[in-house]
Amino acid sequence: MKKYDGFYIFAGQAKDDVLDSYIQKAVAEITRLEGVILSQEVLGKRPFARRMRKRESGVYVMVRFELDPSKVKELVNRYRLVEEVFRVQILAVDERREQILAGQAEAAEARAALKAQREAAEAESAEPAPEAVQ
Repeated sequence: MKKYDGFYIFAGQAKDDVLDSYIQKAVAEITRLEGVILSQEVLGKRPFARRMRKRESGVYVMVRFELDPSKVKELVNRYRLVEEVFRVQILAVDERREQILAGQAEAAEARAALKAQREAAEAESAEPAPEAVQ
């Protein structure tokens, strides 16, 4: 099994409850092919750069999943039959790149925590000592 990112565009005025059913229908195709859904994120409604099939905008959704590489072509062909899916793009996730990005994010968090500690220490040392009452 290999990790993939699926970027979906659902065209039209998709409301929240209707959008959920569209997403579930797209995810069902993955699970039907014995795939595992890892995460899904609604990226929001965005206008198209130009009109496509008389549509002005669409709702973008990203789904990360694991699937056998031999079944990806079948999955894409299945999406051509699903009317709710306006466009779909399946990209393989590069594991090495993901590890590098995760390491960079951890290092950035560590630097931010260290900076916050330094600023707190400087703030404490910069406070004037309370003067004795005379």
